[in-house]
Amino acid sequence: MRPQEILVITFTKAAAQEMRQRFCAVCKSPGVTFGTFHAVFFGILKQAYRFTSANILSEEGKYQILRQLLQRVPAEIRAEEQDEKELILELASEISLVKNEQISLANYYSRSCSEELFRQIYQQYEEIHRAKGMLDFDDMLVCTYELLSERRDILTAWQRRFRYILVDEFQDINLLQYKILRMLAEPERNLFIVGDDDQSIYRFRGAKPEIMLNFTKEYPDAETILLDRNYRSAAPILRGALTVIGENERRFAKEVRDVRGEGEAIDIQGLDSQEHESLYLIRCIRRSVEQGIPLSEIAVLSRTNKGAGPFAERLMEFNLPFEMRDALPNIYEHWIAQDLFAYLHLAREGLDRAEFLQVMNRPKRYISRDSIDAKVVSFEALRGYYEEKEWMLDRIDRMEADLKLLARMTPYAAINYIRHGIGYEDYLTEYARARRMKAEELTDLLDELQQGAKPYRTYQEWYAHIEAYKEKLAEKRLVREKQEDAVTLATLHGAKGLEFREVFLVDVNEGVIPYRKAVLEADIEEERRLLYVGMTRAKDRLHIFYTRQRYGKAAEPSRFLNALL
Repeated sequence: MRPQEILVITFTKAAAQEMRQRFCAVCKSPGVTFGTFHAVFFGILKQAYRFTSANILSEEGKYQILRQLLQRVPAEIRAEEQDEKELILELASEISLVKNEQISLANYYSRSCSEELFRQIYQQYEEIHRAKGMLDFDDMLVCTYELLSERRDILTAWQRRFRYILVDEFQDINLLQYKILRMLAEPERNLFIVGDDDQSIYRFRGAKPEIMLNFTKEYPDAETILLDRNYRSAAPILRGALTVIGENERRFAKEVRDVRGEGEAIDIQGLDSQEHESLYLIRCIRRSVEQGIPLSEIAVLSRTNKGAGPFAERLMEFNLPFEMRDALPNIYEHWIAQDLFAYLHLAREGLDRAEFLQVMNRPKRYISRDSIDAKVVSFEALRGYYEEKEWMLDRIDRMEADLKLLARMTPYAAINYIRHGIGYEDYLTEYARARRMKAEELTDLLDELQQGAKPYRTYQEWYAHIEAYKEKLAEKRLVREKQEDAVTLATLHGAKGLEFREVFLVDVNEGVIPYRKAVLEADIEEERRLLYVGMTRAKDRLHIFYTRQRYGKAAEPSRFLNALL
């Protein structure tokens, strides 16, 4: 066996580099190829088609094309696109899924918009970047598969080049990657895979744990070596995690033994509200620091990056340093928050035209943009424009009265009135229906904004808090290098591969994990695997928090905790 005949593939550039460094430190043998799927497949395309890096369409380039296409869509076909950024990310994800799953466009039903709109955008996107001679990251897989399927001579050459193929993190492989891998591994079938089916958490990207589960059926001569020792987690943590993941039906049955021995029992706490939860978290972190645990050995893990927001605010409030593994969105920059601010500014600071245009038809009042031509809107001028339409005059009068009421309210009461008195929540429900979203995805954000405003009696106090939070968040985004001693704030996805002495899993409630979008049994099993990944990040101490109320509404602990409670 020559080193040049060995190919080692993984999913991230960092992992490939680390494996290369470790291998070279031990073996001192040049020639083994380490790379990501995309890097290896692009190398094949480069030799066949003389592609260069200039032919690669970046993710930002992909988003830019989609942004341009959305702007071309006639208004009567699309939903209002205040959340254009989120929609672009969803469309990009769905385009990747169609390509990697090799789904016929005619048979694909979009999750984010109408089938008509998705197919139109997909086809135009393909035409635009292909006309420029560009490949997006998914095309690297599609084109490699097509090339090796159609050109037996090229396939044979690469099969001779890489006679031994090793794949890391195999549980994250998607269908197209696997098909290409199988072609390359023929006819010798020298395929070595490493993975943990219980840590397959990227189904939304097309990863299929079923591929790993069925591997021995497709390769019946394969030898299975079980890595059955856990060197990270204390026995109670490992037992609890295995109890949770044991509820999944589609997995390899396995016995995993702890090496470190007994330790502290898992701490499961039901808190009355999210406010109590975040305050209790601060108390626990402070106690751990007093006991000698560095902040850098503490992690707070949430299901989504949006869910991390309230805990980031609380850490800032108590001057506890933290670093973010994932981009933490500023809830106050969300378009829903901007709508609320527009209403509040109109009520207290004058009828600015831009802000008036933003919310005048949220909910629908049928006010035309043509009726507003001055920088400062006048209700009298509006009445003059609609003087012959009695029903419109009623709507204008109501809007003016609503704004006068808002001006006298506290921030909390004002948001509540905008939601239910003015009808903004009904508008969001209709919007969600058009976008094929669950209304709760939007109304939960309203709940969080309203709850966040509750402690402030005046707008000045609330706005001062929002501005301070914005500045601190901006500082965090600028300082990306790891701080020496700071709490890690991450999503469950972002924490994969990491370990900490103490881990806090927060908001482990129904509707959060499993996430409300998880409906199919396959989705539920993936959500359970996600919790398992979070639990097994902990070495010494594991805390699991759930709340009995969320935004003033009754809440239940996650069903995944039933086996532990």
